[in-house]
Amino acid sequence: MTTDTDTSRIVANQFIERLGKQDQDGIQELFAPEIDWHVPGSDKLPWTGSRTRREEVAPYFTTMWPHYVPGQSKVVLERTIVEGGDVMLLATFSHLIAASGQRFTTPAALHLVIEDGRIVQMHLYEDTLIVDQAFHSDGTS
Repeated sequence: MTTDTDTSRIVANQFIERLGKQDQDGIQELFAPEIDWHVPGSDKLPWTGSRTRREEVAPYFTTMWPHYVPGQSKVVLERTIVEGGDVMLLATFSHLIAASGQRFTTPAALHLVIEDGRIVQMHLYEDTLIVDQAFHSDGTS
């Protein structure tokens, strides 16, 4: 018997895998038709703190950084914390910068809420201090 926690873990793992492949269609199918989407401290994004369509989420993850070399980003999952439909993903994102050829690596945390096998809410945390604290807090994988 599959529990909410099992389903959430499967969806979260699929999400990280598809992010690494920059699979827009695969990312999109993991989301509900409308998502509560929030990127704290990023007022430049039109969908910050609002409802958005799933068609807008996948391009964000695959084209939001035009100065990075397409297809050269890596996503390494560091920790997954799952309680029912509530998931916290702690990951390291690594991108190749086109102008310099250097790699830029940063930690990030993604808080997902999953209902009926689809992501219905996502908050992205890129604040280094907050994410670093989450990486070093007690939690289960």
